[in-house]
Amino acid sequence: MDYSGYRRVKFDYRDRVLWVLLDGEGPMNAVDHAMHEDLARLFFDLQRDTDCDIVVLTAEGRAFCAGGDMDWFQDMIDNPANFRAIAPDAKRIISGLLELEKPILCRLNGAAAGLGASLALLCDIIIADERALIGDPHVKVGLVAGDGGAVIWPQLIGFARAKELLMTGDMITATRAAEMGLINYAVPAEKLDAKVGELVAKLQGNPRWAVRWTKTAANLVLRDIANKVSDAAIAYEMLSNMTRDRQEAVNAFVEKRKPDYSGE
Repeated sequence: MDYSGYRRVKFDYRDRVLWVLLDGEGPMNAVDHAMHEDLARLFFDLQRDTDCDIVVLTAEGRAFCAGGDMDWFQDMIDNPANFRAIAPDAKRIISGLLELEKPILCRLNGAAAGLGASLALLCDIIIADERALIGDPHVKVGLVAGDGGAVIWPQLIGFARAKELLMTGDMITATRAAEMGLINYAVPAEKLDAKVGELVAKLQGNPRWAVRWTKTAANLVLRDIANKVSDAAIAYEMLSNMTRDRQEAVNAFVEKRKPDYSGE
């Protein structure tokens, strides 16, 4: 498979396991327009790749993916049409992950926030460095959690816990995430690769098509939920992008101060 056109993602074949590494411009792997475009086609390309059976999604740098890039956020506040233009890609990221038949493991090497958390949680098995933080703080930057958060969090930990974490925007430790069933494993950093390798070996030890289609069958309900939720969730996210408090949230983040919200 030719992945040469990707700008923010790297690829490393290890026999028939493909390691996919998010590689943003900074160490926190924040999502900018280029990464968002890459992600919108990534999982469909992985489906067509005949050289791999299993995918490991991880990242370069000290974070997995710390959500949206602030310069990109500001551009979409200044030009709301740019936000509207990425809506189809936002849906493709979710649908691409859920429609991928091959098992995809998330090696959560560091913080995962916002879309980064959605990418991790929409994978089949999530193994995290126990020091990593995970959360969906869309609300803290004035947005609705439209790009996957409203879809996957309630399915993993129930509506009460999911709504609390989505509405507060709190980040939690990987250890707590594993305890509540949000992710599969939280392990010491030095054991992360060994745990990923252990699970890859277990999958490789089973018949390929039985594994793929078991995963596909299990995802049918999630795909149905995503189809029902994503359009409205992304539309609400676009609306929230045009509020005054959205601009104030971004300003406060950039200026490293407490926001002063007006309620508008």
